[in-house]
Amino acid sequence: QVQLVESGGGWVQAGGSLRISCAASGRTISGYTMGWFRQAPGKEREFVVCMTWGDSIYYEDSVKGRFTISRDNAKNTVYLQMNSLKPEDTAVYYCAARRSMQLWMSRNDYDYWGQGTQVTVSS
Repeated sequence: QVQLVESGGGWVQAGGSLRISCAASGRTISGYTMGWFRQAPGKEREFVVCMTWGDSIYYEDSVKGRFTISRDNAKNTVYLQMNSLKPEDTAVYYCAARRSMQLWMSRNDYDYWGQGTQVTVSS
């Protein structure tokens, strides 16, 4: 079992930056694909980015060039650096994990989820 805990969400003005974290426990994330998803009010949970243990990365088009996923193996933690934030980025951001060496973009592909962290971008 992998437990995931997100942190670092908050409020930021449009154009600003925020870094959110996903700390894993229970098992090392070695050999896991890690993903970030987000869910805005009244909308379905949508894919943002994923990263394999081999460092393959896939970004959803709307965040390319603005968001960066990274991993600190020693801390068993994954990060999402978000720059040039827009009001439409406002959502609860969720971290997810699946034991795999492939890229996965559907929320149904992941086995473990965190509780989410709220990101609010004001115009």
